[in-house]
Amino acid sequence: MAEVTRLSVARKLDHCTVLGPGTRAVLWVQGCPLRCRGCVAAETLPFEGGTAYTVAELTDWLCGLPDVEGVTLSGGEPFSQAAGLAALLDAVRVRRPDFGAMAYSGFRYEALCKGGPDRRALLRRLDLLVDGPYVAARHAGLRWRGSANQRILALTDRYAHIRSEPDTGAGVEVSMEPDGSLSWAGVPPTPGFREGLEAQLAARGFVLHAQARREA
Repeated sequence: MAEVTRLSVARKLDHCTVLGPGTRAVLWVQGCPLRCRGCVAAETLPFEGGTAYTVAELTDWLCGLPDVEGVTLSGGEPFSQAAGLAALLDAVRVRRPDFGAMAYSGFRYEALCKGGPDRRALLRRLDLLVDGPYVAARHAGLRWRGSANQRILALTDRYAHIRSEPDTGAGVEVSMEPDGSLSWAGVPPTPGFREGLEAQLAARGFVLHAQARREA
């Protein structure tokens, strides 16, 4: 596995209950090679931009959140920064061995398994994977994912129980940032959700920060 000490991050969130089991931190990376039509976070697609964090800085952030059971990796495309994210999970688990890990990817699991050593290394460190591109024509109100072609894959036994739970949408969460702006996280229940929400908030004088979770 290549040694990577920095990650390009679009956004991070301390607490979230709509992008994976329980209460989780969420880390959205910057950059994605895919261009899914209907992507709800187009600002995370370019590899330029984002904020550079060291693995050590992100490790301290995650380990300093006492009320979360794990992290969800989103983007952007997490597997475009697989080596750095694998190193991050290793560093966190030195201090918090029971820390869970979930990731989204626009690539299918089978393709990731055939990928380079960095991608396979990240796969080995995950408990859950939501795989596949967002397909607008197959949009559905499913748990933690936006279209019916996407799958939730339990890669360890940690979250095996989710197979017996209802496969219904978890909704979205709106939060206020330290600067007073609003942001949101989650999988939109309907296509065009972001545009509609921004329009309604703008009509009331609110500016919504770009949220970094795509429907894919």
